[in-house]
Amino acid sequence: MKGLPQLTILALALTLTLSACSKPTETNTTEETVSSLQLVSQDILTIATSELSQGPMISGTLQPVIKAELNAEVGGIVTRVLKDNGDVVKTGEVLVQLDQTTFRDKLLSAQEAERSAHVAADQATRQLKRMQKLNQQNLVTAEVLESAEIKANQTQSDLASAKARTVEARQQLERTEVRAPFDGVVAVRKVSSGDTAQIGKALLVLINPGSMRFEGYIAADQVGAVKVGSAVSFRVNGYPGQRFNGEIERINPQANELTRQVQVFVKLAEQASFVAGLYAEGFISVEQQQSVMLAPSSLVTEGDLQFVWLIKDNKLVKNAIETGAKDPRFGTVQVMSGLTVGQQILRHPQGALKDGISVTIDAKTEMAVKATDASQSVTGK
Repeated sequence: MKGLPQLTILALALTLTLSACSKPTETNTTEETVSSLQLVSQDILTIATSELSQGPMISGTLQPVIKAELNAEVGGIVTRVLKDNGDVVKTGEVLVQLDQTTFRDKLLSAQEAERSAHVAADQATRQLKRMQKLNQQNLVTAEVLESAEIKANQTQSDLASAKARTVEARQQLERTEVRAPFDGVVAVRKVSSGDTAQIGKALLVLINPGSMRFEGYIAADQVGAVKVGSAVSFRVNGYPGQRFNGEIERINPQANELTRQVQVFVKLAEQASFVAGLYAEGFISVEQQQSVMLAPSSLVTEGDLQFVWLIKDNKLVKNAIETGAKDPRFGTVQVMSGLTVGQQILRHPQGALKDGISVTIDAKTEMAVKATDASQSVTGK
């Protein structure tokens, strides 16, 4: 039964009857005709209505909403890069370490200056208190008391400045450790150990893959039909055979200066393990209606005409139809006229079919097809 899987596409057992002329002629030609067509149920499509969606096309890329480019806030030599591209990080985790020697010395110096300023301020405060008591006893003049007050105020100011320098030195030391601002993944590593990092130098790019959105563009003449909340259906390069859904979250109020296209931001209905920057394209659904829709494989085209093979009274009938719009989600074509709900047609017409031939269901072949399908679903093939 090696060839049975092909029957699931179109199990056509054609019974060929060879008829020759009763009297021999000079050409002695043999005419080959199809007398009957044997099918399985999978070969027959019952016509029903489905949704036809129409709207402007959209193309763009997948981009993370939560993204940060981590830059050096202090200058120094990069001593360690603890994470690489693709590494998962947690909030507050150290990603890059800069040389701390200079900043540690500055902090020690600032702390020592703060201690000295604290001692001087304490001495000046005690001296002021003594002068105030002596002044009350008329043992010192007002000028001496005023000098003591000025000195006390000056030492307090010096102490406040020393504390500020200590805080600044501590912050600079802390900035030598570049930490993750949120949970995410390292997207781009831009430095290595030994590099010199000036203030503002880019070190890493961090993204949150769970915050992806579709940032696309539409033609300017279509923007009037689009609004916030409109449904979007799209495909993503790298994910073949899959279709994703979302809705418009925001519309850029200014068109692109070069292309004059309008940017729209699409919120995804379901987050997946997307790769940022992948190209995506789809369409925005602005109009829906119920209509008879057929796959192109069910249609037969002859010049400008299209028709289907209709099954009527157990016979095959060549039936002309008129087609309309195409649904960009599935590639199906709208049937404007020529078919009604409930009629049956060949799902995938192939071969030299003839108008008026009889159609039967081959029970043995259908049982074999079903058995093969069941076997494949169990084995996972």
